[in-house]
Amino acid sequence: MNSAHSPTAALAALTVLTLACGGNAGPPAIRASGHVEATEVRLAATVGGRLLEAPFEEGERVRAGEVVARLDTALMDHELARARAEAEAADARLRLLVSGSRAEDIRRAEEQLAQAQAELDAARRELGRLATLAERGTATEKARDDAVTRREVAERGVAARRAELDKLLAGSRREEIEAARAQRAAAEAAVAAVNQRIAEATVLAPRDGVITVRAAEPGEVLAPGAPLAVLTDLAHAWLNVWVDEPSLAHIRLGQEVEVSSGQPPVTRRGRVAFVSPVAEFTPKNVQTPEERAKLVFRIKVALPNPDGVFKPGMPADATFTPVARP
Repeated sequence: MNSAHSPTAALAALTVLTLACGGNAGPPAIRASGHVEATEVRLAATVGGRLLEAPFEEGERVRAGEVVARLDTALMDHELARARAEAEAADARLRLLVSGSRAEDIRRAEEQLAQAQAELDAARRELGRLATLAERGTATEKARDDAVTRREVAERGVAARRAELDKLLAGSRREEIEAARAQRAAAEAAVAAVNQRIAEATVLAPRDGVITVRAAEPGEVLAPGAPLAVLTDLAHAWLNVWVDEPSLAHIRLGQEVEVSSGQPPVTRRGRVAFVSPVAEFTPKNVQTPEERAKLVFRIKVALPNPDGVFKPGMPADATFTPVARP
């Protein structure tokens, strides 16, 4: 019997044809599940105080730079006034030292020196006269000694007045000026610090987003760093999914991904933004038909979400069209 027409040969040919057709169909789509996430900014003020204003309610959209909260600054305003006064006083002290002695002080010192010099001249003349009389025997020894003492006192007075005049003429020492300049800088820094605290009492939105949590109400007295609100950037959400190693070989950065969620499903086109290089165990919150204990890789899918349909925590499914291996 001709083996080419046997049932066994026919079955073998059909098997080869089926395998060939299946090979041309390509690998099936890769499906994975995960949860939507978005950047959340927890807003707080670095200073404490009474909350005066919180204009946005939960669910309202906020533009970057808009006031999200404003705290009372009455006490800090008083601190600022005091710091400014101290800075002005320090500046005045520095200018006084730099400008040197006043002309009237110098004239007064010159007059005092001249007076002291006149007293010294008179004491010297008196001593000379008594010395002559003492030689003639008409003046006592005590009178001559008293004249010597008056001359010495007058000499010390002249030296003191001359030193005072020299000090006024020389002006302030370099070390005194440097110390005054440092005191002025410290006072100016104190003013800047209070101004910074006042500015931080007004909390601005750092980016566009939606207020998803309003944590404080006007009238509450808050400690520094107390939470005020949570701002969520829904427009730039992402989906985290996990795939096994065989599927990972068919996924590329920048690849388009179809993401759907809800009933009826809402579908968006995302892109693969990150592929983890490290394997991990399947997270407990991911439901897959495969065994949960297997190693998988995290895939981050950037998800355009301008209308805010996809929200953090929402479950979603991702469908990857396999990319052929190079």
